[in-house]
Amino acid sequence: MTTASGSAAGMPSGMTTSTATAGRGSAFEEPTQPAKRSYITWLLLAQLVFFIALLGPAIVGIGIKIQSFVDAGVIDQNGATGAAAVLGGFGALFATIANVVFGRLSDRTTSRWGRRRIWIVSGTVIMTVAFAIMALAPDLLVATIGWSLAQLGANMALAPFIATIADQVPRFQRGKVTAALGISQNVGILGGTYVAQAFQDQLVIMFVGPAILAIVAMVVFAAVLPDRRLPFAPPRATLRDWAETFWVSPRKHPDYALAWWSRFLITFASFGFTTFRFFYLLNHVEAPEADIPAIISTSVLIYTVALIGASYFAGWLSDRIGRRKVFVWSSTALFAVGTFALIFVQDVGSFYVLEALLGIAYGIYVGVDLALVVDVLPDQENAGKDLGVFNIANALPQTFAPLIGGILVYVSDPTGNNYGLWFTVCAVAAILGAVAIFPIKSVR
Repeated sequence: MTTASGSAAGMPSGMTTSTATAGRGSAFEEPTQPAKRSYITWLLLAQLVFFIALLGPAIVGIGIKIQSFVDAGVIDQNGATGAAAVLGGFGALFATIANVVFGRLSDRTTSRWGRRRIWIVSGTVIMTVAFAIMALAPDLLVATIGWSLAQLGANMALAPFIATIADQVPRFQRGKVTAALGISQNVGILGGTYVAQAFQDQLVIMFVGPAILAIVAMVVFAAVLPDRRLPFAPPRATLRDWAETFWVSPRKHPDYALAWWSRFLITFASFGFTTFRFFYLLNHVEAPEADIPAIISTSVLIYTVALIGASYFAGWLSDRIGRRKVFVWSSTALFAVGTFALIFVQDVGSFYVLEALLGIAYGIYVGVDLALVVDVLPDQENAGKDLGVFNIANALPQTFAPLIGGILVYVSDPTGNNYGLWFTVCAVAAILGAVAIFPIKSVR
């Protein structure tokens, strides 16, 4: 999308300043014209490269790093699952805080470069440096510090990155754009697993190489982004204002609150599996350790192929018929079924079949849910802040799921392999996430 003046500080086409010249009320109105192709193209490409960099380490790299500590005698094999829970939990805590804080900061940024650009690029750089720390970490403490800083940097970039959708994309186009974004994200996850598999014995390349490419992609995205400059400096934020950064009243905005809880619960269920996937395959499915990176890559390929088709169709159909809720609740319920079925998997072939089912379910979900969320935001002008609060529902379960799962898998099983109990809890969470969608009133 370009501006009338050709300057990044100008207003994008299809948007007006309702008060930029007439007082200090709302600075921006919602977009009414389709987003330009240059913005959408680089939104998707930057997301793709960014998630290759972020999720390769998250899905495969953490397990390999922890297993290297086991092989070196730094930690005991029976403590590996608990180590994964600790590392993942602390990283998610930093992600939660960073997403909200930097989402709000990007709303209030008065730089001549616009509101979002500086945070998108600087966050990606911080993530890259932190990955170098993690790759070279000699023990769990340093690895946890590295992963925590990586999550802080990643979410410093992601909060304003996602907020550009509210800035640039009109309601009638959001289903298709967010579906394409979900596809791009998951193709990035797939790419990340293959990178991790290819460089499983070269951790510095696995962690740092793709992150350097992510910096390049985010710089190009920032260059083409028609980022809007605030027409006036916002009032100085008080301590109360910053405290409220982490809060949106569920009483005043019940639809937003219901969407928040639905996202929290399905994310809890999803990360309840992905956090422990390496050790689930090793101990429950009894796959050979050396084969697990390849198994994960293949399973993510199957998952992603299923997701792409389901996501594209769901996003297109949702925009076409003007409905969001039916897609979100039905896909969440199907995801619950697939999560519960993980308990009964005994071989790699069955695991692949189940990954296809989970891919279809999550594909429908990501094809529509973000469009629903943006539609129910309380304040379009402060989309970064409200999306930051919403993204607590993404990040907080990533703290709770590893920590709670790290306890429950040891119930009645000192080896830490009680996945029957843990995946039952995750499936119930997903079902409750589906139920939470029904009372939403402002979106059909």
